[in-house]
Amino acid sequence: MKRTLLKLLLVTWLLPLAAMAGDPAFNGRWRLDVARSTALDGWSTLDLVIQTDGSKVSLLHDLTWHATKATATNVIDTAAPAEVGNFFRLDQRHMAVYARPKEAAHVVATWIDGGRTLRVEAQVPVETSQGNTTMRLYDEYRLLEGGGELVLIELHSTRSRPLVYRFTKVPAEAAKK
Repeated sequence: MKRTLLKLLLVTWLLPLAAMAGDPAFNGRWRLDVARSTALDGWSTLDLVIQTDGSKVSLLHDLTWHATKATATNVIDTAAPAEVGNFFRLDQRHMAVYARPKEAAHVVATWIDGGRTLRVEAQVPVETSQGNTTMRLYDEYRLLEGGGELVLIELHSTRSRPLVYRFTKVPAEAAKK
C-alpha cells in the first residue's frame, strides 16, 4: 500500500514537469546581434528560426557569408532522448570538424526555468584531421524578460570558454520579407 501511494505521489509530482512546454515567445525568427555576440567565424549573418510543436522543437539556422547561403535544421524532442542525424553546429564550417556521415548525435533536450530556457545536450560523432571522436555540446537557449531577446550559451568539450550568441526577435511582418 505504501509503495503504491508513493508511486502515485511521484507520478502526480512528475507529470506536470514532463508536460511543461516552452514559452510560446520562443517561436519565430531571431536575428544575431553580431556586436554583442561571440565571433561567428566563417559566417556574416545568422537567423535562428525556432518552431515548437508539442514536445518537438525545430531549430533552423539560416546563415550567409557574402553570396554563400546555408540552411540547416536540428529537430529535437523534449519528451525523450533522440538520435539526430547530421546534427548542425555553428562552428563546423570554421573549424573543419564535421558530423560523421551516416552517424547520429545522441541528443537530450528539456525545458527548464518554467519553460523560459531550452537545455540541449548532444554527443556528436565528428571527424577531424586527427581522426574520429565525439564532441560533447551543452546549449542553453534563454528567453530574456519581455520575450524580445534570446541568448544562446554554448559549451563544447573541446573549448575552455563558452560561446555566447545574442539574438533579437524579428517582427513577424519583417520576417516574411
